[in-house]
Amino acid sequence: MAKQPSRILLGVGGGIAAYKICEVASTLAKEGFHVKAVLTDAAQEFVTPLTFSTLCRHPAYTDESFWQPVYTRPLHIELGEWADVFLIAPLTANTLGKLTHGLADNLLTNIVLASQCPILLAPAMNTDMWRQVSVQQNWRRISEDPRYHTVGPGSGLLACDRVGPGRMAEPKEILAHLQSLGYTLGRRDLAGKQILISAGGTREHLDPVRFLGNPSTGKMGIALAQAALYRSAAVTLVHAPMEPTLLQTVSGIRTLAVTSAEEMRQAILDAFPQADWTVMAAAVADVKPAHQAAEKLPKKDLPPSLPLQPVPDIAAELGRLKKPHQTLIGFAAQTGEIVAPALRKLQQKGLDAIAANPIDQPQSGFGSADNQAVFLHKAGGKLEIPPCSKLEMAHRLFDFILDQGGFQ
Repeated sequence: MAKQPSRILLGVGGGIAAYKICEVASTLAKEGFHVKAVLTDAAQEFVTPLTFSTLCRHPAYTDESFWQPVYTRPLHIELGEWADVFLIAPLTANTLGKLTHGLADNLLTNIVLASQCPILLAPAMNTDMWRQVSVQQNWRRISEDPRYHTVGPGSGLLACDRVGPGRMAEPKEILAHLQSLGYTLGRRDLAGKQILISAGGTREHLDPVRFLGNPSTGKMGIALAQAALYRSAAVTLVHAPMEPTLLQTVSGIRTLAVTSAEEMRQAILDAFPQADWTVMAAAVADVKPAHQAAEKLPKKDLPPSLPLQPVPDIAAELGRLKKPHQTLIGFAAQTGEIVAPALRKLQQKGLDAIAANPIDQPQSGFGSADNQAVFLHKAGGKLEIPPCSKLEMAHRLFDFILDQGGFQ
């Protein structure tokens, strides 16, 4: 696992979406990152250097700073060497054109040429501007440069009242990308691979309004999908019901929505033959009501005891079906002793690896932003992961699998 950088440089472009980067700056600073901001002249028409210097707890830089002879070394060199990760957002059509062709006529673009860190681009512009042939050519060209990583743009209602592509990615999605770049330092070690991930808690309905379920929110599965995507894998996410805001952070990922264990089983079996790695992070039901009513049952007709029947074990079925080149990874949510039950599950279901995570510990398990686990591999590898964000745990799980032999 690469050391998480502590220094993030924000390059703010001239667009109305610049106000969203204030949230990014504030969140990063609160989480303990060292953050500095560079504003173009156009950006200062929308936000002020004082705003960013306050949020970043550090003076913000402008082109006026660039030409002041008060620095012991050239400012663009100093900032370029300082940054571990560089975000440029909102990325305008003008700055995109400069980056594509290696031009540098302001502080921001000079820093780009004077630095070697990974750069995250978050474009934002009017739909017609985004669709211009020249802009699309520049976007494709810059996307092919391994130094640059991209997020968005999305589609929606723009400030110009147009509805269409060009909307800058939301701060939460930008922050997840930045954090992943921090862990990987831009590595694309899952490029060309197909990763299949399950997420969320399935629901087994008694009638249209009542069901057997569990507290899983799907956050761990979302984090796994984000981590795989940011490492350049092609990702398919099969997810049970979850909050729509979670799904907004996985643009660029193929998503398949299901409700019941049987629906999840069928969706996963359909996608499984193409998968190199499959990660079963969903909390899938073990049983379901023996009878499902088509209409809501009146309270007086509810049975005093509920007959149950088992549902198919998806992970065990995949363990029987997997080919030598495929890797199957499971999750075991446990209370009390977590390692021994997870090891039995690993062996009985034919898994290659498993993450045993306690759900009875503070800031861990269902619904939390953080998690902790013990990773186990069929070859004997073991790694304890202390409490950390679920995104970090996702990256550390992928690193663990790669360290244990990776792709067969």
